[in-house]
Amino acid sequence: MKPTLGKPELVEVAPAVHAYIQPDGSWMINNTGVVAGPDGTLLLVDTTSTEARNRALLASVATVSDAEPSYVVNTHHHGDHTFGNWLLPPSTTIIGHDACREEVVAAGLIASQVLTGPDYGHLEVRPPSLTYTTSLTLHLGTRAVELHHPGPAHTRGDTVVWLPAERVLFTGDLVFAGGQPFLAEGSITGYLSALEFLRAFDADVLVPGHGPLLRGAEITRVLDDLVAYTTYLSSLATSGHAAGKTPMEVVREAGPSRFSSWQESERLVGNLHRAYHELDGKPLSERLELPRVWMDMMELHGGPIACHA
Repeated sequence: MKPTLGKPELVEVAPAVHAYIQPDGSWMINNTGVVAGPDGTLLLVDTTSTEARNRALLASVATVSDAEPSYVVNTHHHGDHTFGNWLLPPSTTIIGHDACREEVVAAGLIASQVLTGPDYGHLEVRPPSLTYTTSLTLHLGTRAVELHHPGPAHTRGDTVVWLPAERVLFTGDLVFAGGQPFLAEGSITGYLSALEFLRAFDADVLVPGHGPLLRGAEITRVLDDLVAYTTYLSSLATSGHAAGKTPMEVVREAGPSRFSSWQESERLVGNLHRAYHELDGKPLSERLELPRVWMDMMELHGGPIACHA
């Protein structure tokens, strides 16, 4: 039975800056952002997954601004952050990291074929048309919006969106608040570095890719928890790899941990596949066999992985 999820909420986190929070933050149910400039320019941070959810997002945006979005920043390539790009006017510039564009084109609509269950409605692939390598600053009138690439972490093409005057940070899926991170398409070592990169902003408000809005001490707590999780993951991978055990064997033998209660606990075995890839000395450009990774995740989950988007 499909669970009853809370309604998306548009929360003003600074003057004319909103976070669009979608409960419950599980597979394909992500958060987005809305940033308006004093000149009327409008920027969105990500779109979302299904046609219905994207139309609801745009309707919610219309309650706080009459402007059509001039920009959409994709924090990475996954479908729950990019599938709504096509609904934006042709005049809207889609921005992302170089690798984000590459991965959007390569992935196509595969996420909707893997995470079945929702009615995705009509979907089209619309990759970023403007890309950057390290950092890029947009000026919405007098409001500065900084884009930074932390290096490969959740994916090869992650972007964080930083509003320095307002001290608001949109992290995309570098932060899952209450859920296990998904690193199978990224880097374990890079993810640890990215968490410290996020910490250095000393944000007042952090909008995670999934899960509740974070403020003040909550930010430190969640980042500390994610570091602890990744350290635990690395320890399991190092000992299991040295012993010649498969990622699934490692997870089964490890048993429950304090992270087992986090959403999407099946991601642990997928993350171990990535850790093994790194321990084997393989480059990030050599992709994992994602169908095999997904099969292990389903086995650990105990069957098909539900998606309630």
